[in-house]
Amino acid sequence: MAGPTAISLLEAREPLVILVAAAVVVPLLHRLKISPVLGFILCGIVLGPSVLGAFANDFTILRWLTIQDREAIAPVAELGIMFLLFAIGLELSFERLLLLRKLVFGLGSVQLMASAIVLGAGMHLVFGLDMVASAVLGLALGLSSTAVVIQTLIERGQMARPEGRAAFGVLLFQDLAVVPVLFGVSMMAPDRLGAGVGGLVQSLLGAALAVGAVIVIGRVGLRPLFRQAARTGSPEVFMALCLLVVVGIGLITAAAGLSMALGAFLAGLLLAETEYRRQVETTIEPFKGLLLGVFLVSIGMSVDVGQLAAAPLPVLAAVVALIAVKAGIVAMAGPVFGVRRRAALHAGLVTGPGGEFAFVVLGVAVGYRLISQPASDFALLVTTVSMCLIPLLARFAGRGSGAGEKKRDDDTDEATSAMLEDAGHVIVAGYGRVGRTVVDLLEHHGVRYVAIDASPDNADRARKDGRRVYFGNAARPAMLKACGLDRASALVVTMDGGTSVDEVVASVHRERPDLPIICRARDARHAGHLYAMGVREAVPETFEASLQLGEALLVEVGVPMGRVIATVHQMRADFRTGLMEASSSTLPSERLRVLRDRAESGSPKPD
Repeated sequence: MAGPTAISLLEAREPLVILVAAAVVVPLLHRLKISPVLGFILCGIVLGPSVLGAFANDFTILRWLTIQDREAIAPVAELGIMFLLFAIGLELSFERLLLLRKLVFGLGSVQLMASAIVLGAGMHLVFGLDMVASAVLGLALGLSSTAVVIQTLIERGQMARPEGRAAFGVLLFQDLAVVPVLFGVSMMAPDRLGAGVGGLVQSLLGAALAVGAVIVIGRVGLRPLFRQAARTGSPEVFMALCLLVVVGIGLITAAAGLSMALGAFLAGLLLAETEYRRQVETTIEPFKGLLLGVFLVSIGMSVDVGQLAAAPLPVLAAVVALIAVKAGIVAMAGPVFGVRRRAALHAGLVTGPGGEFAFVVLGVAVGYRLISQPASDFALLVTTVSMCLIPLLARFAGRGSGAGEKKRDDDTDEATSAMLEDAGHVIVAGYGRVGRTVVDLLEHHGVRYVAIDASPDNADRARKDGRRVYFGNAARPAMLKACGLDRASALVVTMDGGTSVDEVVASVHRERPDLPIICRARDARHAGHLYAMGVREAVPETFEASLQLGEALLVEVGVPMGRVIATVHQMRADFRTGLMEASSSTLPSERLRVLRDRAESGSPKPD
């Protein structure tokens, strides 16, 4: 058994190294205030074939601590990009994409076309490359890194700011343009040049039909699938369906000649307007983070430290020129499309480095012998080094970026509102008979809200009524975060009394101890218990029913309405004061610990 076991462990070396990087190295770098994005890239450089991996044959221990073959983790790295784009699609929806059309199809198209022309012309003039090779390199280097830029902007809380919107518009257009770029590069091959116009039209038409089919089938079939999965009450079934949708739609678009990442993005768009959006977000978050880390490690492994050390000045000069050209184009074009100059420059700096699709484009070009292998290696080295600089560029560009931005751009106000739909809102935990009444009041007074209910049928009926109700477990901290807990103005718990209510309160107090919490209570004893947990208001059903009965009785027997209302208000205030005085200031620490642990597990048990 020793032989097979050793072989199995050796084959599992790459996943083990990735897990060590994610669980040990990256947290240590984070304590040094190094971005996790940069931390994964640094792990890839150090543990890759050009640093420690170069000595793996000399030192046996390094064979277990390094990754020599980038292709060994390439499939998992691609999954990381897919899950990132899926999460982006969940945050967008087709309606919000329409609102961002000026940034996507305006600024994005100008950036890519202008960058390709300027960079291609530079390759032709400086290095004397032929027109075809220059055009290919211009297109490849004009692309930016969706994975690294989006993750960096999310970490810095800038996705919904003007610079984040501008960068996202540029990146989204590039993702949509990858397929035409790849097809155009293949058409430049000597045996195809000049004979591919009809083929290009046919390919684009096929791609459009495939995307249309995915959208139609997804709109019809995804909601019933997720409803059935939710009714099982099994987190494993729901998780399996999420993975199936991301990978399955990605495979469909790949079969049509499109990228799997684009399919994942479409899947996110299709689920963005359903009641399962928030639960899907919380389900895929661990996968997205870890798989994206694998992709970032693969990027770091692409840095050839030996080549960089042999010719540092040409590489660094090319990196500076690449970032300067692309940042300058976005900075100049941004104001034309409603983005302020400072925000446009910020977006240009973070999208100035190269991107992951340059590896794909240049690989195709080398296969068709459009460019030489040395030229491709140099371009890829420039691309990788520039990608490593994205977190640093974002930090540099972010200094003082808030100054002078008090007035928002009129042209992008609507898009901002769409991306920040959950801000200053009320979270309603539970959409039963009480929750529906609360939502009626919030809608009547124009207060924004997000409601959560554990019943897929309740959520489905609410969606048909046009209400913002999502399926999910409100006791899970991840679900509350997905519903914008950090930006909420209040939380109201309308669920039936029990342990689940306590777990919601405990989860919220740990994340937002300052957030006002209003709770429905069974009776006076339960209300006192909730006050002891720190809720702002606890409303016992039995007492409120008694007050309403008494109020109706007094009016019927002729007591003036004003006196009745004053008496009811006074009794309610005295009752609340008595409950708060009778309740202890804190719950026993062991009780709080149990509640928080149960909330973390996401499996509340009713009383």
